[in-house]
Amino acid sequence: MKAIINLVISLILLALPIVGCAQREGLEAKQEAPGVSDSKGQEKTPVTLTFYTYGNTLTNTEFDKFFVQPVKKLYPHITLKRIEPPATTTPEELFTSGTVPDIIYTSDGSYYRFTTLGAVEDLKTLIEKHHFDLKRIKPVLTESIRSYSSKGELVALPFSFNLSILYYNKDIFDKFGVAYPSDEGFTWEKALDLGRQLTRSDNGVNYVGIDLGGPAQVARSLPLSLIDPQTGKGLQSAGWTQVFTTLKQSYDIPGFVGPDKKYSYDKDSFMKDRTLAMRVSYLANMIGPLEELRQQGKELNWDLAPPPYYDEPSVGGTIHSLLISSKSQHKDEAFQVIATALSNEVQRTAVHNGRVASIDMPDLEKEYGADIEVLKGKKIANVFKVKPRKVSTPSEFDNDIGKWLTKATDDIALNGADVNTAIRKAQDGINKDLESIRKNR
Repeated sequence: MKAIINLVISLILLALPIVGCAQREGLEAKQEAPGVSDSKGQEKTPVTLTFYTYGNTLTNTEFDKFFVQPVKKLYPHITLKRIEPPATTTPEELFTSGTVPDIIYTSDGSYYRFTTLGAVEDLKTLIEKHHFDLKRIKPVLTESIRSYSSKGELVALPFSFNLSILYYNKDIFDKFGVAYPSDEGFTWEKALDLGRQLTRSDNGVNYVGIDLGGPAQVARSLPLSLIDPQTGKGLQSAGWTQVFTTLKQSYDIPGFVGPDKKYSYDKDSFMKDRTLAMRVSYLANMIGPLEELRQQGKELNWDLAPPPYYDEPSVGGTIHSLLISSKSQHKDEAFQVIATALSNEVQRTAVHNGRVASIDMPDLEKEYGADIEVLKGKKIANVFKVKPRKVSTPSEFDNDIGKWLTKATDDIALNGADVNTAIRKAQDGINKDLESIRKNR
């Protein structure tokens, strides 16, 4: 009998570690998929959330990879359905039609537009309720988002940061025997010097050394606001004179402005015509199309360099963001979707596919573009050589008067206007528009 009792005790002792492991595994599984089942193990009620993209590029493949599949894995009861209205449909038209999305994917430049519609709200309550750790997000991004609210509210969470970069065509540099752009970065002045060496005609082909990307792109190198937050007037900072002076210097390069009055060179000039040696643009604007070229067997001999800057080596960008509609009936589930998109796993997937992570994990930078064939062998480290800067103080009227930047640029490039005259004319136009807009609101 004593032998039998000892045997039973031994079996119980052997089973305890197994039970403990099973309990730990169950806890870990529950932690990996919080909220999927309630305390009684019952399945959650199925929920369908609508997802609306405005102003940002997000392919259906990316939508599935970054959102649908990760959410399905953690929250089987949540289904994501993408709203894809005609391209000409405005957010105002969408919302007045009665179609109200649960989640909005857009850039920081559109925050005011959705706020004016009453479509978004502060995420503070949901962040606290779901114990989301904001410290995981890069501070420059949360600080930038808060700057859009006079109360410092967080109306969105950042999915990724679309940084500026300098793309260059190595074949054009080789053709004219010019050294490639520095991997350590350089000022706008030195970028223009390099561009002058490459703006020339050869065998009837006109080559352009560099396209700076326009006033808004150059302005991201400085702490500039389109509308002064103190005076409420446009283009008040002396920094705008610096920006337009830099642009004028590029337009004044012999051969830069084409015989057809062309002075802005897009990605087709760089990738298809292959007559543009350097282009300052966003990562998301060029990487995908360059990969498509590679897949078509038309790969370009190109590389990346840090973007030009003024006194301080810093670079601006746009924040690709996730907002929750104030009209949503499923805000908790919508927040779970956003939290999933900001998990280490999904952010790593995004980084591998050419997005700059919003979470503060420096080691991820080494994995940038790992799944994009066209980036193999490129100088990926140059993407992160220049420090990202906080967005300039925004205004709810920026989108309404941005056209005056284009008009000032036209005056300088095409009409031979001096910088001060072009800016003064743009200031008058902006301030008249602002007076009218404010009067009618």
